[in-house]
Amino acid sequence: MPLLMLCAIASQAQALSTTSRKAIKNFEEGRSNFTLMYYQQARADLEKAIAADKDFLEAYLLLADVYKAIGDSDQALEIYKKVVVIDQQHQYPEAWFFAGLICYQQAQYATSIPWFENFLAAPGGATAKADDADYYLHCAEFARVAVVNPVPFVPVNIGAGINTAGDEYINAVRADELTLFFTGRQMAADGSKEGDDFYYSVRSSDTMPWPASTKLGAPVNTPGDEGALTISWDGGTLLFAGCHWDGGYGSCDIYASQLSANKAGTPVNLGPVINTAKWESQPSLAADGRTLYFASTRGGGFGNSDIWCSHLYNDGSWSVPENLGDVINTSGSEMAPFIHPDGRTLYFSSDRHIGLGGIDLYVSHADSLGRWGAPINLGYPINTASHEINIIVSATGDKAYISANRLGGMGGYDIFEFPLYETIRPQPATYAKGQVTDAMTHKPLEAYFSLTNLLTKKEIVRSFSDAATGQFIVCIPASRQYALNVSRKGYLFYSENIAISGLATELKPHLINIALQPIEAGETMVLRNIFFDTDKYELKEVSLVELDILVNFLKNNPGIGVQISGHTDNIGSAEYNLTLSRNRAKAVVDYLTDQNIAPSRLTFEGYGDQRPVAENATAQGRALNRRTEVMIMSVE
Repeated sequence: MPLLMLCAIASQAQALSTTSRKAIKNFEEGRSNFTLMYYQQARADLEKAIAADKDFLEAYLLLADVYKAIGDSDQALEIYKKVVVIDQQHQYPEAWFFAGLICYQQAQYATSIPWFENFLAAPGGATAKADDADYYLHCAEFARVAVVNPVPFVPVNIGAGINTAGDEYINAVRADELTLFFTGRQMAADGSKEGDDFYYSVRSSDTMPWPASTKLGAPVNTPGDEGALTISWDGGTLLFAGCHWDGGYGSCDIYASQLSANKAGTPVNLGPVINTAKWESQPSLAADGRTLYFASTRGGGFGNSDIWCSHLYNDGSWSVPENLGDVINTSGSEMAPFIHPDGRTLYFSSDRHIGLGGIDLYVSHADSLGRWGAPINLGYPINTASHEINIIVSATGDKAYISANRLGGMGGYDIFEFPLYETIRPQPATYAKGQVTDAMTHKPLEAYFSLTNLLTKKEIVRSFSDAATGQFIVCIPASRQYALNVSRKGYLFYSENIAISGLATELKPHLINIALQPIEAGETMVLRNIFFDTDKYELKEVSLVELDILVNFLKNNPGIGVQISGHTDNIGSAEYNLTLSRNRAKAVVDYLTDQNIAPSRLTFEGYGDQRPVAENATAQGRALNRRTEVMIMSVE
């Protein structure tokens, strides 16, 4: 929270409370030295003024300012107590306010409450500081209760592979929790702290300790100033703030760099829609890869810095940023947004929401219409009277990472992980992970990934596999049914159905290696998101997502002809299954022709249970056998 250090005695013009010429002379000299920041001399002058008149209120108040300026809040508090006793006419009710503020900043919450209450009740208390007093009173009341009702918090230092005698600040963790990025300020040989650089660490299992980190290197690490790194949830894009860079628009701008095999490409400024002449920093990219949250001091906000949001258009440009509104943003500073893969849980820091002092961490949940709910303070001892700047939460939502220098460790700020207690968790998410290769050459491929909610038909993730390795990772929020489609020009597309209830047993990752087939006659792809009711052949509404992908595939490849084939399990007679499968295949062809795909390019066939791909002895096997396939019949 803002420190509001001074009473403005140094510049006030009202009549002084003494007639002693000696006291006034020493006071004026003290005020002059205070203005020049000669604090020790100012203190000596003011002590002389008080010796000349022990009831000289203005001298006491300015002396309190001196003690605060040199960091001795305890002495300042003692002086305010003296002022309250002397000032029976309530000339300076601000003494109550500043006494309360010192107690509050020292985490003496219960003690600070009556000071604020007395200030607000005092004659003349309704000054410009009345709103601040009311705010701090509510903070103190909240903090008093929070401290005696601590939330679960068991931080664990993540180890010597990451943390050093210098400072380490957590930036990002990939969805599989196997790669971690952070900003490090290491110690030089002479004991001084070096400049900030970005680092990463990669481990082979999420149960292993983090190994020694590696500098991310040029061109992202520079001799200049950069910070606030984040990565997209697929690990393919790195965003960060570059400050005072050549060609920038303001003090700090947001840049993007493509990340391949943990090597960063040339940074690109996000442009004048995102970046302004003001400060833009602390980016956080949603799992869809298209929604950017960031902090900025740009005009049109509510306070010092606000949190804003922008969307990426299909042409690669960004929408005009929208302020998240006064539910999230205040007259103070809101910073360090972190949007969870569920797309509806936002963590951030603030110095003006109700809290325990300094900067606190908060969480807000959006409703079904995208409206943000009232922020929830993460509680004590996650938050304290010190500054808690940022938090990173795992995709599964049960673990968080923070940087702190108050928890012990290896020196300076260290990175800690801890279990996140239930009521501040996001909706859990899992991920699909694997590698895309050419089915013929087995070489890795860059391919486009699309994750679509089958019920809403909304595409919630767009991503690409790594061009160098073919590896991919796609975040998948729980409690939904999704179509995952993977495509590349010149290849058949791949489809997968992913249904997650949100139960912990179903949140295990989906490990999928995908071999894309080049478009050649005789090659087949399975449509895993075409659905029919039992014993029916009318297409279900949720099939339209995949059907439209098939329509686009055929329109983008006008020279191919295909056969749509239907397949069933072995429940029922062979004749019945043959008829059912044929009717289902015909239903798909009818949809395609309705979408202006030429009938001459389409044939259909039903194979019933004649071509199983799995055993029919299990429910899982029968589900695999009930499928719709597309075979390439001709290629021009």
